[in-house]
Amino acid sequence: MIEKKPSICGICPGGCAVEVTLEDGRLVQVEPLKGAPYANLCVRGRYAPEIVYSPHRLKTPLIRTGERGEGKFREASWDEALDLAVKKMNEIKEKDGPQALLSHSGRGAFEQSMVEFCNARDAVANRLLLPFGSPNIASTGSLCFVSFGILAPMANFGLPGACLAPDLENSNLIVVWGTNPVTDSPPVFFKRITRAQRNKARVIAVDQMRCDIAGRADQWVGVRSGTDGALILGLLNVVINEKLYDREFVENWTLGFAELREYVQEFTPEKVESITWVPAETVTALAREIALTEGVSLRTYTGLEYTNSGVQSIRALYILWALTGNLDVPGGLYINTPSAQPVRREGFEEPDGVLPIGAEKYPLFYELTRCAQYMEFPRAVLEGKPYPVKGLLINGSSTLTSYPQPEIFEEAYRKLNFMMVIDLVMTRDALFADVVLPSATYYEINSYQRYPDYARLRRRVIEPVGQSKNQVMIIAELANRLGYGHLYPQSEEEVVEKAFAGNPALLEALHDSSVGVKIPVPVRRYEKYEGGLLRSDHKPGFPTPSGKMEIASSLMARHGYDALPVYVEPAEGPLQDPELYREFPLVLNTGARIQSTFRSQHLNVPGLVKLQEKPLALINPIDAAERGIRSGDRVAVSTRRGKVFFYADVTENVLPGQAEVNMGGGNPTQVEAWRQANVNALTDFSNRDPVSGFPVFKALLCQIEKV
Repeated sequence: MIEKKPSICGICPGGCAVEVTLEDGRLVQVEPLKGAPYANLCVRGRYAPEIVYSPHRLKTPLIRTGERGEGKFREASWDEALDLAVKKMNEIKEKDGPQALLSHSGRGAFEQSMVEFCNARDAVANRLLLPFGSPNIASTGSLCFVSFGILAPMANFGLPGACLAPDLENSNLIVVWGTNPVTDSPPVFFKRITRAQRNKARVIAVDQMRCDIAGRADQWVGVRSGTDGALILGLLNVVINEKLYDREFVENWTLGFAELREYVQEFTPEKVESITWVPAETVTALAREIALTEGVSLRTYTGLEYTNSGVQSIRALYILWALTGNLDVPGGLYINTPSAQPVRREGFEEPDGVLPIGAEKYPLFYELTRCAQYMEFPRAVLEGKPYPVKGLLINGSSTLTSYPQPEIFEEAYRKLNFMMVIDLVMTRDALFADVVLPSATYYEINSYQRYPDYARLRRRVIEPVGQSKNQVMIIAELANRLGYGHLYPQSEEEVVEKAFAGNPALLEALHDSSVGVKIPVPVRRYEKYEGGLLRSDHKPGFPTPSGKMEIASSLMARHGYDALPVYVEPAEGPLQDPELYREFPLVLNTGARIQSTFRSQHLNVPGLVKLQEKPLALINPIDAAERGIRSGDRVAVSTRRGKVFFYADVTENVLPGQAEVNMGGGNPTQVEAWRQANVNALTDFSNRDPVSGFPVFKALLCQIEKV
């Protein structure tokens, strides 16, 4: 029997509206649902049946029988697996204290009910261990989004990054900086930008490579990877020296302008050209265009995070937009007022008396996220600093394909007394676990999806494959056995009821609708800082200690960091380390997303792998010719940390002297070419942004040779 029904895409957390086709109760096709909001299905969603029924899906709980990393397990019941996990957790607690247990959550914890019921202040770290007594909750926020989404905007504006959004529909100029919206999940911004471009908005892309959006833009500004901060300060140099800034805003609403004016004097267009490889005349022209165009919006994301001055570079970019009169004005960078948390979170107070690992080394990161910095996890396990960590819970995260120098983390995993993994497939992390628990895909659970202007219920399309379970229910069952299950909803029905408890009329409308409900959006009000709409005391200004936009950040200064958005040259670069540059003469950038994957996911799915069967190292034709390399050649990419094999893509989309290398390889269920190509064997565990603790993924040095 063929059956069609509306649903929500279950491949990424974007929640695109789709229509699914079932044949005898089996999912066989997924298509965008016409006419429904957010019907922005990315390419991955079309391969949902392959993902849901993949032979690599975990279908039953597993208990390790061999050595850690060996991959030998036996099947177990849920009760046996959960009882063993709780027994081991309590043993560690009794012997070494609850702080000796740490959790790490990733992309698999992005589902909205997980975010709202199970996760903590950074929206990704699972808070299961807080009532247990451990402050050590960590997440992929240890190397993603937090710099862009929390640290930098809070230091400037006292607002999280989620409150800053481009007013694309009213823009005359759109600057896309360090991101490629076509690979977003879902690609909502990509569609909005291309629509605005058709309506005569000019688009400029600033990126280290000519990515998809740069190829579509009216202008591509190619920059040496890791030097965006210097380019931004050069733009500020022109804007300030030519008096192109918004004087009224500067005089009334900023703190530290005089200090910034003095600091940027050294970043002349000519000096910036020598650092960034962007021609001096381009620096001057870009600064003037941003300052003199009415309604300039900014779309940026996490591309600037992974350098030695990542947080400061993002701060500088936001400051540039504010000083040029493009903050909270029509067509500019709009400020959304913070919305209240829709789900009440009671009983999850942080344990007293002990800080999470990384809190002392990265105090701003800790203050604003209240999470452990996972980059410090190996030190806690291998050296017992600041105190020993003996157990680890990983939820929906492939740390060994995302963190630098994975062999360091593997060494730490081998030393643990207990490790548990919850996931869809057998990741490399799971090979080291004592207990592996199978989670269900979004198509196999009942939940919900809400946006500022739209909400809908996520109704189960098929029964869970094997014995896989809804992750929220897995966490709730663990909490039950640990003695605090009352803090969690105990059924999928209760999840939905509690999620909309504050709006029963909306919940009733959602139950009656198959395509969702539109939610009224307040009329846009600009320059809200003037009307007291940003502060809790309703006074004019920003929710910062000074009440102003802090160019010189008191929050940064309080933790010992530079108050100004100071640029730091990449520690591993042609200017900072000329001797190393002679041995490794290409600037290495890693981590740019490709259309067929979601981080390291889906490289075991035949239909998606066909879109790019092999991991690529992109190299400019000039550099390729010097090395006798042609497209398709197998090449060795090496740094002073190691060597990994990729396949060459000779393209002018990469600047001469640079290389772009795909990430995501390294998991055991992937096809062989990807499985053998974990780019993070080339990256550096110790090279980090001192503010966030983020690893430097986009400003290293490498050599590429034909095999």
